[in-house]
Amino acid sequence: MTWLTDHWIDVLGWGGSALLVFSLLQARVLRFRVLNLVACVVLVGFNALVGVWPMVAMNAVLCAINVWFIVRLVRERHDDAAFEVIAVGTGDQYLRHVLTTHAADIRRFQPDFTWQPGDEGHAFVVARGDQTVGVVVVRGEGDVARVLLDYVTPKYRDFSPGEFVWRHSGALRDLGFRHVLTSDQMVGAYYARIGFRPNGGEFVLDL
Repeated sequence: MTWLTDHWIDVLGWGGSALLVFSLLQARVLRFRVLNLVACVVLVGFNALVGVWPMVAMNAVLCAINVWFIVRLVRERHDDAAFEVIAVGTGDQYLRHVLTTHAADIRRFQPDFTWQPGDEGHAFVVARGDQTVGVVVVRGEGDVARVLLDYVTPKYRDFSPGEFVWRHSGALRDLGFRHVLTSDQMVGAYYARIGFRPNGGEFVLDL
């Protein structure tokens, strides 16, 4: 029985350590914090069982830090003050840089995206402080804004920054659009969660 108990304690320690390392490999900021929190909770239990109290204290502090960041990130997911929508020209050099840098990742999520900087349309960069969170590109069809691109950078993929273009910034309404029509090719579309209605394989939002 003692050997079995020791064995499971070792498994707990190794499992917590492995999860801690795995959390550090995450590009997504929210996923990193959640996995890191779980790992620290496991390591608190492990170190308490083996009586290594300095490590218990350290991991308990890390748990508190992770909880603080997770609460903050979750609160900011839909907070207008946390994200800024910046309209950029279709020939903007920074827009070109973002699209070129993330070209392979963009093709994974929107394989039908063929627009090039300088083409007809409207482009928006979504930022959080000095960090680029996402890019939205639309083309006008009367009073309909057809979504050509709704891309989120890997770090913020647990968020829906396009939401700030559609629902909060007023950017599209200011351009005279009254409806938004999405692509039916987007992988992992999130639109139903923020008020769009299904329209075949596409989604529609009335502004």
